[in-house]
Amino acid sequence: MLPLLIASQIREADAYTIAHEPISSIHLMERASKAFVGWFINHFPDKRKSISVYCGKGNNGGDGLAIARLLDDHGYNFINIKITRFSDNASDDFNANLKRLGKIKRVELKSGDTFPDEKCDILIDAMLGNGLNKPLAGDYKKLVTYLNSLDKTVVAVDVPTGFFTDGEIPKDATILRSDLTITFQQPKINFLLPESGPYIDCCEVVKIGLSEEFINSADTPYLYVEESDIRKLIKQRHRFSNKGIYGHALIVAGKDETMGAALLSAAACAHAGAGLTTACIPQSGLSALNTYMPELMAIIRKEGKIPDIEWDKFDTIAIGPGLGKDAEGLKLLKAILKNHKKPIVVDADALNLLSENKALLKKLPAGSALTPHMKEFDRLFGAHTSWWQRLQRAKEKAAELNINIILKNDYTITATPEGKLYFNSTSNAAMATGGMGDVLTGVIASLLAQKYSPQDACILGVYIHGKAGDELALPNRMYVTLPGKIIQQLPVTMAKLKA
Repeated sequence: MLPLLIASQIREADAYTIAHEPISSIHLMERASKAFVGWFINHFPDKRKSISVYCGKGNNGGDGLAIARLLDDHGYNFINIKITRFSDNASDDFNANLKRLGKIKRVELKSGDTFPDEKCDILIDAMLGNGLNKPLAGDYKKLVTYLNSLDKTVVAVDVPTGFFTDGEIPKDATILRSDLTITFQQPKINFLLPESGPYIDCCEVVKIGLSEEFINSADTPYLYVEESDIRKLIKQRHRFSNKGIYGHALIVAGKDETMGAALLSAAACAHAGAGLTTACIPQSGLSALNTYMPELMAIIRKEGKIPDIEWDKFDTIAIGPGLGKDAEGLKLLKAILKNHKKPIVVDADALNLLSENKALLKKLPAGSALTPHMKEFDRLFGAHTSWWQRLQRAKEKAAELNINIILKNDYTITATPEGKLYFNSTSNAAMATGGMGDVLTGVIASLLAQKYSPQDACILGVYIHGKAGDELALPNRMYVTLPGKIIQQLPVTMAKLKA
């Protein structure tokens, strides 16, 4: 897992690299600038485009000066530099790179100046960078507001000006909108949260050689899940194994009008490798179940009654997809919490039942998984005004309740009882369609049935679900990929990851 660092730790990583590689700070800046330029010239190969580089006077501005010089060396000759001299202070590395600029055109923007007409094709933002801890004000706020009004192609160096890399982003913050952010070494934590959406259209990470020893030893609860991690987690299926080895999962889901959710969840459970999958469904859904997937078994629910269930024969239970929030659903949830002591998966309507009966949260078996989207999370744990708040609350509640909380978004986050927050690195916008959550529930239940640890089942399940979607949608440039297609892809994806 890649440890994700907050702003102060990134500065510490810079200092540690400088001291222990060893390398001077100006040479580390040069290395970062070369990494930026290497990606930039592949993305913007037309050297006839005019480029304006806006530079502050700190180290982000120093990066900008070095980038301008390197682009000029590569034949981008229509470059001009705008230096924001809104104060007298400047970093040593900024001053050093200023001396190296040669004859590249530059102008200085001073406090109170009228901003010049900007006619560039591409605007490179190197004004403030990492570590901002208060909203823009004064001249910087006016400048960013002006630049946002121009509708230029904006490429940010490391971090868009005005953006907070961690912590809460004030709702009224002024932030430069970037079409592309080329960030150094690793994604910043707030890049992985929905608040980044209006300001960062695309982000690319370029390695600049910061100390891996320092990063891997950093004390951080934030971790980024990569494919190499998943390849280590996923288990091989051996010869002479049988269905009993891979566990038995029970999916409690569906009503007369919402059987699709039950079918998707149960089918995903089977396709992700559970040896046996049983769906606890209403009588009206039996024909649909047998037609959709005859490999699934059924326990029939009769209205107003809890069916006789041999609870001990199931390795895990998932409850919620299409279940409804009526008295019958609540009875089923209470029966599971009373009779089943192994980890369970709680999704959809069962989450809403928990939010209306919060005393039941403390009865969840240790290691269980909740899979809320934003609104379900807030109903469970109170209203939040930012995703950063939700991260901290998920971390707190996972530890307090000894469960895993899977907070769904583009980079779905798994909060574990140990106080860690794992950001997933797969999935895509084509998967934003009804039924995807039902599939995820089935996948996690399947992995729990197969005796993966609760934490591994959550991390692995979220990754595999997103990866199957990526393998379908991205190569084929699909606008939408449906949950049923994801289910069919699951065993293919899992086989590739274990190859």
